[in-house]
Amino acid sequence: MTLKECYAAMGGDYDEAIGRLRSEKLVQKFVLKFLNDQSFELLCSSMESKNYEEAFRAAHTIKGVCSNLAFNVLGKSSSELSEALRHGYTPEADGLADQVKEDYRKTTDAIRAFQEAAGE
Repeated sequence: MTLKECYAAMGGDYDEAIGRLRSEKLVQKFVLKFLNDQSFELLCSSMESKNYEEAFRAAHTIKGVCSNLAFNVLGKSSSELSEALRHGYTPEADGLADQVKEDYRKTTDAIRAFQEAAGE
């Protein structure tokens, strides 16, 4: 799997990422680093413990990273969750959090497949 195919599998925009970071090597570096980011785990634990202020910060962080890396599908769902939590809990937040979880899984599955194919 190429990096471009990885982006297609996750619903990202490879050309936008290259345009922003200017080199495939740099994009690859940050795509692989995404697997080590702890924001998703923080989001899940914060939602579970009903710490919605912390969940907002985690969703907002995910949204920002996705924006920078052009992970469009996960970026959209994390943005929607971030907005739903901006002023505390709203009933729609639970469904949005489920969508973020699904999009995160799809994104990380694509990155892991790329990582394996690249021998990283």
